[in-house]
Amino acid sequence: MNPLVLGAVAYDPKVVTIWTGFRTWLQAQQLPFDFVLYAHYERQAEDLVRGRIDVAWHSPLAWLRTRRLGRAAGVDVRPLVMRDTDQDLTSVVVVRTDSPAAVIADLKDRPVAVGAIDSPQATLIPLHHLRELGLDAGNGLRVERHDTGVGMHGDHIGGEREAARALLAGRVEAACMTDTNHLSFAQDGTLPPGSTRVLTHTAPYDHCVLAAGPTLAAEPARRLTALLLSMSYGDPDLRHLLELEGLTRWVPARETGFAQLADAVDATDFYDPDGRITADGYRP
Repeated sequence: MNPLVLGAVAYDPKVVTIWTGFRTWLQAQQLPFDFVLYAHYERQAEDLVRGRIDVAWHSPLAWLRTRRLGRAAGVDVRPLVMRDTDQDLTSVVVVRTDSPAAVIADLKDRPVAVGAIDSPQATLIPLHHLRELGLDAGNGLRVERHDTGVGMHGDHIGGEREAARALLAGRVEAACMTDTNHLSFAQDGTLPPGSTRVLTHTAPYDHCVLAAGPTLAAEPARRLTALLLSMSYGDPDLRHLLELEGLTRWVPARETGFAQLADAVDATDFYDPDGRITADGYRP
């Protein structure tokens, strides 16, 4: 039996450790499994739809593109599982504690730092949130982008961290980031405790998803899903891998948490309805 082949983006060296460990565990459960690494999500999404890999560990933006590419090609793509930590995330727009900004309108004509051009959580979703609150390019929004790890869809948080540093240094009036990274940056000293405050936060949204492509038959998909859902944080052989991947358990995937990102993609013409890349200046 040919192994089930997964694609994952190598946004960090730990990706090799994670999927090598998962591969060993899945093979021990009698599931032939292998993985390949990608430099960016755009090729991974294309290869999943074209059947070059069976399943992909996708960013939310890659999942939206996969949906569009699959629809245009007339092939079946479907979500299988996601991490417990992928559900109900929020992004925040933060200012320095001593900032005079009290409401979103106070950011007009002031620079706002974001992450990379393709970061759902630090660019696309929070900027869409600001547009909904009346602040956009036509109404005084000035964006300072930090394009670290372009093509990795914000998984490389370097751009998000650089946005936070720009805020602390006083080069921008506000910065966009996930609520969890805002807390993490306070813990690691990027943003010292008490140095910032949240001006606004987005509605909850979902993040990464394990996506199946047209070559993954029903039974291997069922078997892979069941095995991932059975992984226990209490298993010492798995705990370190789960911690590296940022979860305590896998949960069934859902598609209800991507509406904000889909709206942001459409509002900015990031992808066209058939999944073609149309974002101005985006080259992974």
